[in-house]
Amino acid sequence: MINNATYLTSRRGKHKIFIGMAPGVGKTFKMLEEAHLLKQEGIDVAIGLLETHGRKETAEKAEGLEIIPRKEMIRGEKSLTEMDVNAILNRQPQLVLVDELAHTNIPGDGREKRYQDVEAILDAGIDVYSTVNIQHLESLNDIVARITGVVVRERIPDRVLDEADEVVVVDVTPETLEERLREGKIYAPHKIQQALTHFFQRRHLVALRELALREVADNLEEMAIATTPAGEVCNIQERVLVCVSTYPNSLQLLRRGARLASYMNAPLFVVFVANPDRFLTRAETLHIENCERLTGEFEGKFIRLDRVDVVKAIAQVATQYRATQVVVGTTGRSRWQLLLQGSFIEKLMRSLANIDLHVIATDRDKS
Repeated sequence: MINNATYLTSRRGKHKIFIGMAPGVGKTFKMLEEAHLLKQEGIDVAIGLLETHGRKETAEKAEGLEIIPRKEMIRGEKSLTEMDVNAILNRQPQLVLVDELAHTNIPGDGREKRYQDVEAILDAGIDVYSTVNIQHLESLNDIVARITGVVVRERIPDRVLDEADEVVVVDVTPETLEERLREGKIYAPHKIQQALTHFFQRRHLVALRELALREVADNLEEMAIATTPAGEVCNIQERVLVCVSTYPNSLQLLRRGARLASYMNAPLFVVFVANPDRFLTRAETLHIENCERLTGEFEGKFIRLDRVDVVKAIAQVATQYRATQVVVGTTGRSRWQLLLQGSFIEKLMRSLANIDLHVIATDRDKS
């Protein structure tokens, strides 16, 4: 057995992940396509693990690239294969391609998961291109199960995506993916109808596509923020923050803000700033509870703060949650109208640099 520590270098390999919303979007094909271009530029490329799933186009795209043989493992009367990490480390290519990052290795193979094999390869100074579907991210497991009714067993920690040097979303429309499925380019003919009526339902694909695009946008934003000079703002994804008060019209304001968030495909945050020197009446308490309940129905996050300085509190929440749109209301007898007198708007605008401020006029008698 070769000791992997022998291959540790001062330079860690670069990791590029190709991510998609579902099987068949073309992640592996895109990875192979880029590998061919790099090979033409003189880069030493090898395939560490490739899963074609019988797809002719994928197999043809792999032609001309060196494939490092898998290792064979005997389990009972069965002969099984896994990626041979030691063979890859011995071969020492500049770039190795690894399909299906979330795969669980055969018990007794050493490491439990393929992403752990990839980390060992990266530690040896070898660059890695890998593929994964959005449903395999640990933090999205419950969401994917709720959308599709399928509990994904093979998962990777979110940190794998966060630590990647580059993440590329391979995107196609749900209609294109359905067409590929019907043409037999994803699954064998006897599996097509079952796939169309289960995981590959149009509404499932639309939701999974949104998850994939949003996840990559968040990842890009985090990378951009990490390289942005102190004091400067860098937000790629829209985020809506609605400021509610004890006045009943806040429910109408919250709905307007939720529509704005839906239109922008943006996360929704709702903040209530309570005066610590004043107790809420029972009616006001029930109203704020309704605001929190409605926020939950819109799949938003409700934030409550006890502060005397309302402007400063709103600015702090906007900064913490990286809001790009802040919504406040002005009505006949609301607390917000009292606050908006004088220089409140000017103070808020000065405190919300590079953030759009929406002042919404609501109907006084509606809730």
